[in-house]
Amino acid sequence: MTNGYDEQLAAELGADDYGMRLYVLAFLETGDATGLSQEERMQLQRGHMATINQLANEGHLVLAGPFVNGGDLRGLYLFATSDVQEAQALAARDPAIQKGVFKLRMTQWYGSAALLTVPATHERIQKQQP
Repeated sequence: MTNGYDEQLAAELGADDYGMRLYVLAFLETGDATGLSQEERMQLQRGHMATINQLANEGHLVLAGPFVNGGDLRGLYLFATSDVQEAQALAARDPAIQKGVFKLRMTQWYGSAALLTVPATHERIQKQQP
């Protein structure tokens, strides 16, 4: 069996010798916002989705998505940075976070550098925008 190692791709993705790199993983939890109307919540959700798309298009967000089992753990962001403060600043652009609909818990995470290729692949298979 031959090793399919691609040194150039590894360098482009910032991979270490194991094909891994650091990211920041953010868990979105139910925030403390109260008294918001249904229309305000819908507007914040639209802003939340627009921010996700913008961060992904800018190359900051590797993936994002909701948890489907309910409860206070609502979703996650995986940022293409290893700097928690930078990820916090990026997440702060989300109006749903600004208004307290969501709060964040962040940590560095060590995962495959190949995850950086997910956004481009997703774009090729996404038929409809959320």
